Amino acid sequence: MTRVASLFLPQLAIERLRRMERTYPSRSGAPPDGARAASVTPPVPATDDDPGSCSVPRGGGWRPGARWAREPDFADLPAHQRPTMREMGRRSEAAPSPFRPAPGDEGGASAMPPPALPPLWGLKPRILVARAGQRDVVTAACPLASDLGLSPGMAAAHARALVPDLDVGDAEPQADAALLDRLTLHAVRHWTPTAAVAGTDGLWLDLTGTTHLFGGEARFCRRLLAFLKRLGMTGTIAVAGTAGAAHALARYSGEKIVVLPAGSETEALAGLPLASLRLTPEALTAAARFGIERVADLYPMPRGPLARRLGLKTVERLDQARGLAPEPIEPLVPFEMPVVERRLVEPIATAEAIGQVIGDLVDDMIATLERRGLGLRAAALVCVRVDAGEQVIALGTSRATGDAKHLKRMFGLRIEKIEPGLGIEAMRLSAPQVEPLGAEAIASPLIAGDKAPDLAPLVDQLAGRVGHAALFRLTSVESDVPERALRALAPLAKSKGWPVWGRPVRLLERPEALRGVVALLPDHPPRRFTWRGKPYRVIAGDGPERIHGEWWRRAQEMWAVRDYFKVEAETGERFWLFRRGDAVEPETGDLSWYLHGVFG
Repeated sequence: MTRVASLFLPQLAIERLRRMERTYPSRSGAPPDGARAASVTPPVPATDDDPGSCSVPRGGGWRPGARWAREPDFADLPAHQRPTMREMGRRSEAAPSPFRPAPGDEGGASAMPPPALPPLWGLKPRILVARAGQRDVVTAACPLASDLGLSPGMAAAHARALVPDLDVGDAEPQADAALLDRLTLHAVRHWTPTAAVAGTDGLWLDLTGTTHLFGGEARFCRRLLAFLKRLGMTGTIAVAGTAGAAHALARYSGEKIVVLPAGSETEALAGLPLASLRLTPEALTAAARFGIERVADLYPMPRGPLARRLGLKTVERLDQARGLAPEPIEPLVPFEMPVVERRLVEPIATAEAIGQVIGDLVDDMIATLERRGLGLRAAALVCVRVDAGEQVIALGTSRATGDAKHLKRMFGLRIEKIEPGLGIEAMRLSAPQVEPLGAEAIASPLIAGDKAPDLAPLVDQLAGRVGHAALFRLTSVESDVPERALRALAPLAKSKGWPVWGRPVRLLERPEALRGVVALLPDHPPRRFTWRGKPYRVIAGDGPERIHGEWWRRAQEMWAVRDYFKVEAETGERFWLFRRGDAVEPETGDLSWYLHGVFG
């Protein structure tokens, strides 16, 4: 079951500028640290005792004696922030005069200009404009500007006329797109492997099979909005079974979070406007001419007339939103994967020919990686057969490499796994995992000492034969118990060193119990014992080495004691044995014997 989330960022451009202004206050005019912008809230006016009296300004100017004009609190506010007549208790609104006041130099009464806003940070409404043809057009408006009637698509001159004291900035679509790409890349790395940019103000996230990692879809949505809040951004998100439905609900539902059950897209979209289907302006204009306003108006219409009147794209968008037609999401690829390919004139099937083509592909791949300063960590060779079948040969290296000879040798070990069938007509080599490859020091006669050998080629060849899981390196861990004092590392990892006391070369995963043990207590090694059904007679021994249990790990080890002995059998084997208990206190152990390791 497909689940798609649509994240809508309505104030992306404005909030990006605010983040920059917080980062660079000297460039933006932001207040110093610790200063807070004062909140200007118009005081609640007293109710008019005589609502029948009218104080509407005449002629567009200020009528002397008007009660509301004498209010000093409202006179200090700009015209667009003064309360309306209805809020002040009047029965009527101030109607604009059809006559403009005469200019002062023509003898008429000059209109008083609206007072300017106080110089407080964050109070002015802000818009962003961009050049479109021969005029500037509003591309983004903050919530305060939207409340004043400014909206994207409006001419900048008209916006300045409506709100004189307006903060106008230049739109930067490239910076907005770069921010969306960074958010999408973050989503790919942390939330879902499939994410894409949705237009200029949102993202698409394919949440199929991923939301259980975050506690469900609703909790994921809350965490996502909390993440945006920490970034200083706002948004809305909708999760639905189709990308079109999620896109529409995120922008037109009016809710911050919408989680739509599977199969209910048709009912959820019914009350939304046609613009939620991402139709073209021509289709919206034609729909308005026919009186079609809601998505539900399209449901009973026959497909043929609907396609002729509103276009075939309208039918496609409707079917995609309802889940009747597929709408694939083109995911963002974190990096451009290096790929080289060879298409053969004739099919090949011999090992020599396959090896020759592989060598050419490796040379091309190494040249490509050298130009980008990268080294190969993983490679995938795809062999396309004549019958359209594909066979993939994977290859991995323990360290980033740019040695073409080494890679050819490793692929040569895998040629026998390729089944050409009737012949191979194309081969493709890709590098899904690469790493930066720095400079490498070379041997020089001016430098004393021998250069340490590089074990990476040897490790890669051994891994090609026995597998990567069979290769490891041991390192010591801070623990008194021998079986806890070792840990396996990668073959090329650096170990922390070893303790000064000797330990056997081969340490058993679990100590094995011994039978028929004859020993003189409390501090002597055993004289004879039986291990795995074979009796041994001891001719030399050394010990004991007492090791106490780690009581901070397990309560059962509070009084545990082990006495270890190195013994040599008459047949030449050397073993590492221990006895549980100190042979004095019963709670230290039951005096049973175990074999824990074998010396070389």
